[in-house]
Amino acid sequence: MTGIRLKSRAIGPGQPVFIIAEAGVNHNGDLDMALKLVDVAADAGADAVKFQTFKAENIITRSAPKARYHVETTGGDEEQTWFQLLKTQELTPDMHKALIERCRQRGIMFMSTPYDVESVELLDSLDVDIIKVASTDANNIPFLEVMARTGRPMILSTAMCNLDEVKASVDAIRAAGCQDLLVMQCTGSYPAPADQANLRAMRTIADACGVAVGYSDHIPGFNAALAAIALGAQAYEKHFTLDRSLPGPDHRASLEPGELKDLVAAIRQVETTLGDGMKRVLPCEVENRTKLRKHMLAARDLAPGDVIDLDNVAIKRTGGEGISPDRYHHVAGRRLKVAVAADTPIVDSMLESR
Repeated sequence: MTGIRLKSRAIGPGQPVFIIAEAGVNHNGDLDMALKLVDVAADAGADAVKFQTFKAENIITRSAPKARYHVETTGGDEEQTWFQLLKTQELTPDMHKALIERCRQRGIMFMSTPYDVESVELLDSLDVDIIKVASTDANNIPFLEVMARTGRPMILSTAMCNLDEVKASVDAIRAAGCQDLLVMQCTGSYPAPADQANLRAMRTIADACGVAVGYSDHIPGFNAALAAIALGAQAYEKHFTLDRSLPGPDHRASLEPGELKDLVAAIRQVETTLGDGMKRVLPCEVENRTKLRKHMLAARDLAPGDVIDLDNVAIKRTGGEGISPDRYHHVAGRRLKVAVAADTPIVDSMLESR
């Protein structure tokens, strides 16, 4: 499985999972809230905090109807159109600069998803480490090419895509010059049902496209997150908010600060359980390997000349003394050269040479 290289670290095999705390538009257009979101992500131990960069007039018509989950969370179009909602969630260039500076101060990477060419140019001018592609643009080949031509590493989310679409997008991104690419499995529903997480699609994408893979999580709770890590996700993303009860489209499907911190800790703990895949005796097993495994001993009082066989030998726990039973067939048929009392471990020095 491949990986990608950022300015300051790598994402991929042998590296800790790259955890992205998705602030998205949960700042509601307020810089102070956005700065607090940076602090929450840093306090939780995330590797990056991600926002969204767009100008509403560049990405949506003024009459485009809201998605159902937008209606459920922000009211119908007659109350506020989708265009009007997006205008309240824009971040200005100066707000971006303030967020980048706070991220620098807090030791967390700034990330954002651009939704239009002007926003790509802004993020490129701000020298961001990596660009994230939203699932809504996963099939927008001309836009993917614009992002790829910046030469910056990219993360591609793939909700609402089939495999052929993913392959076509990956091919277009690579052809436009981006080789440091990670692809995220994602389910495009907010929140998404657990039985439609389809986490094994990560392996399908990795095998089909030869890319690093991760998981962008819209499933309530922690189970999908931990399963994704166990299945090999190299990056992981989850929405978070200051308060789930705040007005706005994405707060209801987001973690609150304490939950984000708990999730990051759980992911790090799961990482430690995965190991390196090499089967070997582990340090914590050394004592039990000696004391719990069985060894060969005299089944009764034995005399010189008695033959080693299952009539004369018992296999019991001895605390580590005696010939290991995996060597039984190497010593069976050999004779004792000394007397051995019952329940005494049998060692090589007691046996005649062949």
